[in-house]
Amino acid sequence: MADDKLYKAEYLGSGTFIISKPKRNKTKRRQSNLKNVKRGSRK
Repeated sequence: MADDKLYKAEYLGSGTFIISKPKRNKTKRRQSNLKNVKRGSRK
């Protein structure tokens, strides 16, 4: 579980990486979506 929360890049060779990063919090994603106004929308 703790391993999932870390940023990690695994080198596979010849410029290939496996990058794992922690998942975003659902509540944070909702808040940022509410605050960010969509382009082209009316005020």
